[in-house]
Amino acid sequence: MKYGIVVVPAAPVRKKAHHRFEMVNQLLFGEKVAVLDVKSGEWFKIKSLYDGYKGWVTWHMLQEIDKTAVRATTPALAGALLNNIEVNGLPMHIPMGSFLWELEKGAGTVGNWNYAYKGKLAAQFTDPTERKKAIERYAKEWLNAPYLWGGKTILGVDCSGFAQTIFKMAGIALQRDAWQQAQSGTIVKHLRDAQPGDLAFFDDKEEIVHVGILLGPDTIIHSSGKVRIDPIDKKGITHTDTGRRTHRLKLIKRMPQLIHPV
Repeated sequence: MKYGIVVVPAAPVRKKAHHRFEMVNQLLFGEKVAVLDVKSGEWFKIKSLYDGYKGWVTWHMLQEIDKTAVRATTPALAGALLNNIEVNGLPMHIPMGSFLWELEKGAGTVGNWNYAYKGKLAAQFTDPTERKKAIERYAKEWLNAPYLWGGKTILGVDCSGFAQTIFKMAGIALQRDAWQQAQSGTIVKHLRDAQPGDLAFFDDKEEIVHVGILLGPDTIIHSSGKVRIDPIDKKGITHTDTGRRTHRLKLIKRMPQLIHPV
């Protein structure tokens, strides 16, 4: 297999080729990958064709696809937190942000399988103001979702997976990890100038370790223990319930798709 497509709701991606190693990511239904290596005939080292992230998955998670399918047109996105779909006539629940390829009149294909989908689709946005509104609306739907290292679904999500998936729903592609996301966009010099949809990054000993989505210059939504809204100032985040300072602010970035053209 040279290329594959995810045919389960959320495929766990491991750091190394064994179930005992940590989950570093999840690949959502419909995500396409390049297969880089095979171990023991069961484990595939893959690279996501969406964000380039690498890791190991078992063969059960994928269907083989050819180069033609790799270059297929832009897919629709599943729009609800959890979505009903039938794959090869069997029921499945797929998470928000899953790719729906070749979807036409409620039917499509995933690898060599057929699927039927009648659920909600994500809207398409081009105006920066509408994108900011969409980011805030989608983000608040995730409130109280539990923190899960490597997670990207409502049933468990980490800080950068949360930011990546919410921005994906607004039509903006982000990298997977917080330190990678911090390398994109334009710096917002002062917190007082922050706008909804800006990303705030936080460090520990100069290393970027956390990211959240600003709802304005004084509040942030982020995955820390669970997806929550907390106050923020120029020093960082304060936990709403405990009053304890939890994260030290390093920098703020605004993605180019959220900037109105001059």
